[in-house]
Amino acid sequence: MSNLQSLIAELHKSLDQKKLDAANDILSRAKRTLLQQNVLFPTASTPAQVRSQAREILELGAITSLRQMDSASFIRYYQQLQPFYDIERDTTKSQASSKTSQRSKITGLYLLLLLSSGDTSQFHTVLEGLIVEASLEGRSVEDDPFIRYPVELERSLMEGSYDKVWRATKSSEVPTEDFGLFSHVLVGTIRREIADCSETAYQSLPISNAKDLLFLESEGAVVAFAQERGWSLKDGRIYFPTQADVVAPVPETTGTVEPVQGHRPEKGIALASASVIENTIGYARELETIV
Repeated sequence: MSNLQSLIAELHKSLDQKKLDAANDILSRAKRTLLQQNVLFPTASTPAQVRSQAREILELGAITSLRQMDSASFIRYYQQLQPFYDIERDTTKSQASSKTSQRSKITGLYLLLLLSSGDTSQFHTVLEGLIVEASLEGRSVEDDPFIRYPVELERSLMEGSYDKVWRATKSSEVPTEDFGLFSHVLVGTIRREIADCSETAYQSLPISNAKDLLFLESEGAVVAFAQERGWSLKDGRIYFPTQADVVAPVPETTGTVEPVQGHRPEKGIALASASVIENTIGYARELETIV
């Protein structure tokens, strides 16, 4: 047990000092020790203190993986932690060990990872389990700030309120620094979705509108993003690839977007997308007056 506690202290020190490679080395030693003591896969008969230490090591492993942006490793740690959480939840004598548990934080981060990767099916599967558990304990799942944060982000995404998502990832609403690691991933996902809709709904956009629409910091960032997408740039406007060779010159009208006039089969989708995009542009402008 003293060996496990020593490893935990080393892990905390490495993470505090942002020495992630060192943390990985310590984790390798720690997991070998857990295997030797037969506690990597816990049972109800595993001593509570040892089980608590094993769980803390795996939680620190999950945090290390997250900070290295290694989502596959983070998911493995999350899955390894579930038996520990199940036993602690079901064992009435686990009050002391539960106090050190980071279950809420790890679960919230997992939900945010699912949201960032677009896996809404698994997101709702996990969330439904949490809702049932919370209701049995006479509380709301959103009483927990670590769970409430991804739930509110998902709700805003479903509403198409991308400005709320962007604002939430940039503000004090972020529960901890680790949650902030997902900000650029989630905003990047939103940016790609808006870009896809723009290509379908419009033949061109002014660069100034695209900056607000895509939540980019500058028009230079818009130019770089447009080049990555293969969009054409001319006279202060972005022309989308399928229209670039056929569109006639467009009069310079600041702050306007031009709907598609061609005969695309996605016309119905385009009209719906146009509405969402125009609303998002409006949100982004309002946001600029606030921030």
